[in-house]
Amino acid sequence: MLALSLVVTASGCAFAPGGHIDYDTDSAPIDDLVDVEPITLGLVRTQQAMTSLRGGSGDKADLQRVSAASHGDPALDDRYEYHIGIGDVLSIIVYDHPELTIPAGSERPTEDTGNTVYSDGTIFYPYVGRIQVAGRTVEDVRSQLQRRLATYVTEPQVDVKVVGFNSQKVYVTGQVENPGVMPITNVPMTVLDAINLGGGLNGEANWHDVVLSRGSVETHIDVYSMLQNGDMRQNQLLRDGDVLHVSDIGSQKVFVMGEVMDPVTLPMGNSRLSLTDALSQAGGMDETQANAKGIFVIRQSTPDSGKLATVYQLDARNATALVLGAQFMLQPTDIVYVTAAPLSRWNRVINQLTPTISSVYQVTRATRDFDELRDGN
Repeated sequence: MLALSLVVTASGCAFAPGGHIDYDTDSAPIDDLVDVEPITLGLVRTQQAMTSLRGGSGDKADLQRVSAASHGDPALDDRYEYHIGIGDVLSIIVYDHPELTIPAGSERPTEDTGNTVYSDGTIFYPYVGRIQVAGRTVEDVRSQLQRRLATYVTEPQVDVKVVGFNSQKVYVTGQVENPGVMPITNVPMTVLDAINLGGGLNGEANWHDVVLSRGSVETHIDVYSMLQNGDMRQNQLLRDGDVLHVSDIGSQKVFVMGEVMDPVTLPMGNSRLSLTDALSQAGGMDETQANAKGIFVIRQSTPDSGKLATVYQLDARNATALVLGAQFMLQPTDIVYVTAAPLSRWNRVINQLTPTISSVYQVTRATRDFDELRDGN
C-alpha cells in the first residue's frame, strides 16, 4: 500500500503542479455588452454606401494630386500674404535706374544679388536709408520705397520680391521619406504640402494620426480621411514654428488569430483591408481544425455606445460567402477570429485527458502487480 500511496501522490503532483491561490472568477455577463451581426449582402451594401464618397488609393500620387488641388481654393489664396522676416533676402529693382539695382549675373546666386533683412528687421537702400521691413508684406515695402524715392527719381517704377525665404520654417518629422525643415514661402503651405515636400509618407507611417504641434496646442489630423473622404477641413495652413510629426503605425493593425495557418498581425497604415484579404495573408483557414461557420470580426464599440464590441459573423460553409468577405472592409484594431470545429475541440479534449488516463492506468497496473506479489507470497 505504501508503494500505491507513493504512486498516487506522484500522480497528484503531476495533475496540479506549483502553488495555489484561491480566486473568484465571477464577473458581469459579457453577452449583454456585445452585439452580434451576420455579415450579409445588406450589411456590405450599407458599408459601401457609407464610404461611397471615398476616392483615391491613398498612395503618393493621390497625395500630390490632392495637395495641388487644395490650392484651387480661392479663399485660401486670397487670405494668404507672406510677411517678410529677419534673414529674408529681397530683390529690389528700380526700372530705368540700374545704378539703384545690385547687378546680377549668371554665376551669382539670386540671394547674393539682393538685400538681406538685418537682425533689427531693417534693410538699407540708396537715397532712402534704413527702412523697417520685418513683419510687412512685399506690397507695403514696394509702396514705401516708391514714395521715398520719388524725391530723387521722377515717377520711379519699383519692383520688390523675396528671393531668399530664410525667416520662417516648418519642421516635418517622423515617418516621412525626407524629414527636415521646410521654408515657408509666398506660396501657402498646408499639411499635405509639407508631407509632399518631405517625400511623402513611408511604409511605417500612420496615416490616421499625424500630429500638428503649434506652441502648446496639439492637433491630431487624419491624412487617410483627407485622401479617401476628401475631408479637406483638416488640411490646415501651416505657420512659422509649426511641427508636423508623422507617427508610426502603432495600433493601426488588424489581428488574425484562431484556426488559421499562420496567425498574424497586419498593418493598416495607408491601405484598406477586407476580411478575405486578412484570412488570405494569414495563410487561409486550417481546413482540418476550423469551423467555417465561425469566422468572426470583433470590433471595439465607441465609448458612448454603452457596448464593449460588435461581433460580425461570416458563415463560409459555402465558399462563395468569401465574396462577401472580400467586400467587408476591416478597420484598425479589428480582431479576426476563426473558431475550431466541434470535432477538433473533441480531439483537443482527448489530448488533454490522455496524460490523466495514462496516470490512472499506471496506478491501476501498479496496484494489480502489488496484489499479485502479495498473493504469491
